[in-house]
Amino acid sequence: MNHYPARKFCLKCLVTIVLIALFIVASFAYLSLNPLALFTQQAMNDVAVYTARFFPPDLSPPFLQKVWSGVLQTLAISALATLLAAIVSLFLVLPAAGQFGHSAKMVTRFFLNFLRSVPELVWAVLMVLAVGLGPFAGTLALTLHTTGVLGRLFGETLENHPPAATQALRLAGASNTQSFIYGALPGIYSQLLSYSLYRWEMNIRMATILGFVGAGGLGQILYYELSLLHEQQASTVIIAMLILVIGVDMISNKLRRVQMHSLG
Repeated sequence: MNHYPARKFCLKCLVTIVLIALFIVASFAYLSLNPLALFTQQAMNDVAVYTARFFPPDLSPPFLQKVWSGVLQTLAISALATLLAAIVSLFLVLPAAGQFGHSAKMVTRFFLNFLRSVPELVWAVLMVLAVGLGPFAGTLALTLHTTGVLGRLFGETLENHPPAATQALRLAGASNTQSFIYGALPGIYSQLLSYSLYRWEMNIRMATILGFVGAGGLGQILYYELSLLHEQQASTVIIAMLILVIGVDMISNKLRRVQMHSLG
């Protein structure tokens, strides 16, 4: 008969749970929110009435053509931003990994942390003010934020890669760049590609939101229709967003599976 040791009482766990509960209650109190108000008869009726205004969706050919144009624009914004960010990150991977010295590593890491610490919506507002409304602003905003994310991930990937191949090339007289291209990149490119595909999935979602600040794509169409209280047209845009995100997730997962299978 197996005897398992008795579990000890976790005082730290209990204190953590109590603190989290107190913090949640305090947050509701500070914001003067009453969650029970969401479940009153009046609130439920209001939600039902408002939801009914979104049906049936507008499936007229002219509006579907408009939505299709927004889908293509959203795909283009996300794909171009991810591609540009991946290219810039490849140029920053060596200093980010400390290949050019500690000072260069600290400066590059600070720059990348700054880029990714600013949310995409904030970058979008700044880019709209800088270059005007439209997809160009959305592309720039996503490129800046994604560069911060991918640059950090690429740098950490290179740091964790076994240095034997690159060191051998350096001993043979190769530069840091040549050692990276011929020694490290063949061993880490699959991981870099996986990171890029994952960020593309996230950028699809963000590209649909950036339109709310005038950065193009489906989000701009959705904001326009909601501002005019065109709920049926807004419902069509929301459905298009859902189909787009699901489709991109399936494609990205398929590409990653094919990549892993080819490596195996």
